[in-house]
Amino acid sequence: MFENNNIGFHLSSNGISMPLVINPKKTALLVLDLQNAVVNRPMVPNDPKDVVRNAANLADAFRRAGSVVVMVNLSYDQPFKPIADVETKDLNSQEGWDKLVDGLNVKESDIKITKSGWSAFAGTGLDRILKSRDIDTLVLCGISTNIGVETTARDAYDLRYNQIFVVDAMAAKSVEEHEHTIKYIFGRTGLVRNTEDIIFALK
Repeated sequence: MFENNNIGFHLSSNGISMPLVINPKKTALLVLDLQNAVVNRPMVPNDPKDVVRNAANLADAFRRAGSVVVMVNLSYDQPFKPIADVETKDLNSQEGWDKLVDGLNVKESDIKITKSGWSAFAGTGLDRILKSRDIDTLVLCGISTNIGVETTARDAYDLRYNQIFVVDAMAAKSVEEHEHTIKYIFGRTGLVRNTEDIIFALK
C-alpha cells in the first residue's frame, strides 16, 4: 500500500517528500454515481457541477495516458429503503434518473458498470474486470463522498487495491460527512489528492 498522508506528496522512508507517481498501465479511474438524480441534488463543499467538470477532466487525462476509465451508475427497479432512513425518497421518480450526466463526456472505450447498491463492487463483477486488466491501483471520485465512494473504497481496500482519492471531485450532503470520510476512511486506506495532482502525475 501507499505511504499514507493527506498532502500533495508522499514521504519516503527518509522523510523526503516525493512527487506522486502513477503507473497508467496499472491504474484505473472510477467515477461513481455522477448521474442525473444525484448531481441535481444540493451538495457540499464542492458544487456538483465542479465535481462533474473535474471528473471529466480526470477521465480525459486517463484516456490520453492509455489508462482504464470506469463509469459507474446506480439503477434499480424497486429501490431498497432502510426502515431507519425516514428521509429517503425514491431516486427513480424522474425519467432518466439513472443516466450519467452529459458533462462527463462518456466514451465508447470506457467501462460501464451499473450497480444496485452503494458499492461498485457488490454483485457487478468489477473486481474480475479490473484484475483481468492487471489493475492494482484505483483513483476514485464521485458523489456522495461518504456513501457510494466510501463504500466502494472499503471494498477496494479489502480486495487489496491501492487507492487515491480525488477530494475536489467529490461532494456530500454536509461538510461534516465529507470531511469525516476523508479523515477517518480515506486517510487510512489510500492517498488524498486533488484533480491537478492526478493530471500532473499522468503527464
